[in-house]
Amino acid sequence: MNGKEDSVIERLRSYLKIPSVHPDVDYSGCVKFLQDQAKSLGLPVAVYEFVPKKPVVIITCKGLQPELPSILLNSHMDVVPVYEEHWTHPPFEAVISKDGWIYARGAQDMKSIGMMHLEAVRSLRKSGSPLRRTVHISFVPDEEIGGVDGMKKFSESPEFKALNIGFALDESIPSGSANEVLAYNGERIFRAIKVTCRGEPGHGSLLNTNTAGEKVHYIINKFSQFRESERKKLEYGKAIGDVITVNLTIMEGGVQFNVLPESLSVSFDMRIPPDADLDYIEYMIQSWCKEAGSDVSFEYHVKNPHVNSTKIDGSVPFWTAIEAAASDLKIKINTVTSAGATDARYVRLQGIPAINFSPILNVPMLLHAHDERIHIDSYRRGIEIMTRVVKEVANV
Repeated sequence: MNGKEDSVIERLRSYLKIPSVHPDVDYSGCVKFLQDQAKSLGLPVAVYEFVPKKPVVIITCKGLQPELPSILLNSHMDVVPVYEEHWTHPPFEAVISKDGWIYARGAQDMKSIGMMHLEAVRSLRKSGSPLRRTVHISFVPDEEIGGVDGMKKFSESPEFKALNIGFALDESIPSGSANEVLAYNGERIFRAIKVTCRGEPGHGSLLNTNTAGEKVHYIINKFSQFRESERKKLEYGKAIGDVITVNLTIMEGGVQFNVLPESLSVSFDMRIPPDADLDYIEYMIQSWCKEAGSDVSFEYHVKNPHVNSTKIDGSVPFWTAIEAAASDLKIKINTVTSAGATDARYVRLQGIPAINFSPILNVPMLLHAHDERIHIDSYRRGIEIMTRVVKEVANV
């Protein structure tokens, strides 16, 4: 099966062929493509640059009651780099294999989801289905490098506030199941921590005390022991999003093999569940530094704030609408805390409920991997699911 003559598939392929890849992304091709899509839909489009050459594209479908809080369907235009020699097909040609797979960077993360948002609105307009609420379809830059110049600045802008958003959808991950979608209602908090240990320099042939090496050894051991205690929670059935992950990522210091360094430092990537006690974790690290000896300190390279998860207890009617749509479609939703980070955290930080939802079913999870791909049947099914979900949340 192939989709070369299918306009729905061809629109996806056209978007996937645009190499909006890091580093030094050129978003102009994406903007032009999206402007053309808005024109074909007969919908207004706005392009903002809160940072030069970092465009945010907003396509708006006005609802019957535009005074109601609106719905935001968000996706990012950028994709991660590729190792092209390891791909079966060139990653920016969107080749369709004989068995129906579209090979392309962004096929799962997340140009396919952005196109599902557009195709859902296209389908609803074609069928004449009325929507009570206005739907804004946003395409933002730089999510893959933290979203600081993209969704973060957009979410803090007057232009964002003027959209009067009441609920948002963003990305999750594909599912290997034919009838289960993995959704996120929250994300872990990212903290990047650097511990610096200073000590007495000297000759490498001696056994001096109060060395930077002894202190950094103590720090690494404490972080490693804590990491192991969290890892064991996975063995008892906890999900990765519900534990604190700790990984040593950078080691710095030293000037010469036979010289005891005056300073050594180690950096750690920590991802913390939203229900963890952040003050206690900071106190714990401070205690380890004190125990390691004098002149040991730590600093944050990244200290993301706590962000409340979106409630799924029935108090958010948009979530209830998604559940109802899934039930009618005989789709199960498995809702967990995201292990990583998405642009939805910036939306939640504005006090707006958001759910990460990618209805890509029955495919291997290949985000950031070689041979990232989506099957045309899974893509079509995803559009069907997204269309029903958008219809339900826009009519809450």
